[in-house]
Amino acid sequence: MTSTVSTSREILPPGPFGSPNAGASASASFGHPQTGFSDVDEIELISVSWNQDYGCFAAGTSCGFRIYNCEPFKETFRRDLKSGGFRIVEMLFRCNILALVGAEDNSQYPPTKVIIWDDHQSRCIGEFAFRSDVRSVKLSRERIVVVLEHKIYVYSFVDLKLLHQIETLANPRGLCCLSHHSSTSVLACPGLQRGQVRIEHFGLNMIKLINAHDSHIACFTLTLDGLLLATASTRGTLIRIFNTVDGTRLQEVRRGVDRAEIYSIALSPNVQWLAVASDKGTVHIFSLRVRVVGEDSSSSLSTPSQSTELLNHSSSFDTLISPSTGANPGSSLSFMRGVLPKYFSSEWSFAQFHIPEVTHFIAAFGSQNTVVIVSMDGSFYRCSFDPVHGGEMLQQEYVRFLKTVSRPRRSCN
Repeated sequence: MTSTVSTSREILPPGPFGSPNAGASASASFGHPQTGFSDVDEIELISVSWNQDYGCFAAGTSCGFRIYNCEPFKETFRRDLKSGGFRIVEMLFRCNILALVGAEDNSQYPPTKVIIWDDHQSRCIGEFAFRSDVRSVKLSRERIVVVLEHKIYVYSFVDLKLLHQIETLANPRGLCCLSHHSSTSVLACPGLQRGQVRIEHFGLNMIKLINAHDSHIACFTLTLDGLLLATASTRGTLIRIFNTVDGTRLQEVRRGVDRAEIYSIALSPNVQWLAVASDKGTVHIFSLRVRVVGEDSSSSLSTPSQSTELLNHSSSFDTLISPSTGANPGSSLSFMRGVLPKYFSSEWSFAQFHIPEVTHFIAAFGSQNTVVIVSMDGSFYRCSFDPVHGGEMLQQEYVRFLKTVSRPRRSCN
């Protein structure tokens, strides 16, 4: 598999996203905006994806894309095109840079090409062309990662030069994660064996292979600093937390007994909570017993070498639950672990929220013990949980941000 890269000029440092002047000029560059579109017209929602801090999300539609702010909820930006929609819209935090991959019916931007779009300059600043469809794109301030079904390409954001090529097991979901801490540079992707996750510590020039599950990997995520990994398999019953430096399994929690498709996994910024969304229409919240160097690991890490020292030190992981938070419930027979089947010693979810309409959705953490949920039926939810007692979460906000037609194509990142 080969790739072709082109760039029109030197890439400038990204600036704030969505300035007033950017709107009109960018619409002209994409093609004249379709001013007749509205939420009552026939618009299909193709994809939804968070930005890196979960404060915004991008929605790819059959006629362009839209950007929404989560708190407070509002549409901040949209582009409507005549050429068709986008299957992948990847943000870079809240700046003016976007990575775009067209949908099958997009006459101008094919699904085999990644467009790096600068909305302030109202132009494409880079292109990556491939021989097969792009499965996902991940951005950090230093790297652009393009995921194909069997291969991952890592490029420098500064000059678009190819830095790494990684072979993977078949990866039709485009599974891949990047860390976003200034001191660590970590990538997670499927390995070459079933149930295996490959961890690339770029700053440490080190690779770690973690055999996370017996079944194929269905979903995973990294903490912002890349030092912890949460995984789920295609069985969808167990979620496991790993140390990405030495591969140690630190905790295991149980979503349920029946098989389920895991849509998303999210870790709270303070690494105190884990959120899991599945096709059962439920978001489960778990309390984590492992936190790296106190409440906020990012404040304690200044260099990659310090990260390694902390993770290799026996006191780096706090295995105590904070007195102000609750613990995951377990079976009343958990004291007989080792005698009864493993099921009876499982940790179950601490809090739950049920989506009224079962559809594909993704969940992430908001501020002050809240969870934000974006659904492929065009719905946005904000709900809160009790950090001491758990139980059923309370719905705080609901917005129908897009009235979709027909059955949405499933694409959540």
